[in-house]
Amino acid sequence: MTEPSKPRRLTPKGQATRNRIIDAATGLIAQHGVAGTAIEDVRAAAGVSGSQLYHYFDSKQALIRAVITRQADSALESGGPRITALDSFEALRAWADAAIERQLENDCRGDCSLGTLAGELGVTDEESRADIANGFLRWKDLILGGLRAMRERGELRADADLEELAFSLLSALQGGVLLSQTMRNVQPLQASMNAALAYVHSFATA
Repeated sequence: MTEPSKPRRLTPKGQATRNRIIDAATGLIAQHGVAGTAIEDVRAAAGVSGSQLYHYFDSKQALIRAVITRQADSALESGGPRITALDSFEALRAWADAAIERQLENDCRGDCSLGTLAGELGVTDEESRADIANGFLRWKDLILGGLRAMRERGELRADADLEELAFSLLSALQGGVLLSQTMRNVQPLQASMNAALAYVHSFATA
């Protein structure tokens, strides 16, 4: 696998243009998927010239990898179901509720998430699969950090397998979102998150 090139140092204007291109690609992928999104479509949606687009992304794969990075980072930013500071039962419940609310607001329709990108790219594109896997592992490690804090405060039993709990929560989210978007019904996500949270609660101290 080739190593990604070092990102250019961009001016504020250049960074804004690059972000606009990524925004356009993310929106088009949400509507049409990766295969149905052409570079020319992204160029037109972003309102840039071909030379501008290729100045920032020398191939479609480079652009897709930037979209993957953006979506992996999105869970760390405000405005969505965040997975930072998940260091209490209340915070975990709020995170689950935010994910459920997001699906309700979107009518359980697909978007350009790590999960949908994994479904489309994970089998055919090894570089993209590795990027997506790294994104998921970052999310898992953030959940794990919150669970460790809970155990250190004595809220979780010492025998709790925190790695397993973190993967259970992440798998519940991703699997629940996939089923909800496929069935256009939020119930699978509600059920999976409730079950995962109940599993975490089963290790609570008295």
